[in-house]
Amino acid sequence: MTMPEDLARCLVLNTVAASRALLRAGDARLKPFGVTVQQLSLLAAIRFHPGRPVMALAQLIALDRTSLTRNLDLLEHKGLVRRVADTANNARVCELTEQGNRLLDRLLVLWRESQAPLMEGISPEDAETYLRVSKRLAGG
Repeated sequence: MTMPEDLARCLVLNTVAASRALLRAGDARLKPFGVTVQQLSLLAAIRFHPGRPVMALAQLIALDRTSLTRNLDLLEHKGLVRRVADTANNARVCELTEQGNRLLDRLLVLWRESQAPLMEGISPEDAETYLRVSKRLAGG
């Protein structure tokens, strides 16, 4: 029995399937470094948005509060980030440790290298359309 055409063309179901496939592949590639795709995006958000309150980082990378806390706890336990009080804003912020900065440098190289295989068989125009539609659906 095949899936009805309207379900096969569902944006939600296809987005979930694509997301799972991309996360599985990304997590597998990052496993030797002891981090996940979510943790990579969190490390990058901390570096490229310094001084932002923790909850603002969560919004930047679309992480719910529970996932954010769990991932920050894991990254802190691994010595990659530290949480500090921002006295100016009376909020908690995160910063990368020296070890976290070194790891992120390596991960960014790996991330750049991993983009080419993802693009095989996808035209630059299709990729641009996909990104534009994905961002719009994500509310951005």
